[in-house]
Amino acid sequence: MPGIDECLLEAMALPGARGAALVDWSSGLALGTVGESPVGDHETTAAETAELARAAAEYESFATNPADPADPPASGAAGADAWRAASGPPVEDLIVTTRTGYHVLRFVATGFDSSVFLHLWLDRSEGNLALARLRLRDLAERLVLR
Repeated sequence: MPGIDECLLEAMALPGARGAALVDWSSGLALGTVGESPVGDHETTAAETAELARAAAEYESFATNPADPADPPASGAAGADAWRAASGPPVEDLIVTTRTGYHVLRFVATGFDSSVFLHLWLDRSEGNLALARLRLRDLAERLVLR
């Protein structure tokens, strides 16, 4: 089971990978980085991608369907806390497509109160988006956070 550094290095082995990071979306801090950053600074990229992840994790529109339609999911921070206590985030991944690349954010479910995601930046002409999603899913499941 890979730790943070091994996980990020495996992500960088994907075709077209330009940079990868493990980010805490509640604080916007990068827990680990490798490769390039789209803006030249990994901390800025981590903070910006954390805003996207936080929105997806906290907004009711992206929450999973509740078991009882009369009992809607909690929104905002309460909704985020609810998925941490349950089986994991309601969103599996986010994909942002730019003219030159793909940004794939994969949420990581852990056994403790966490709010982390893997961020992979791919070159659009060389990257394989489908393969990246599959590999990030596998890495997120095997990742060991210490």
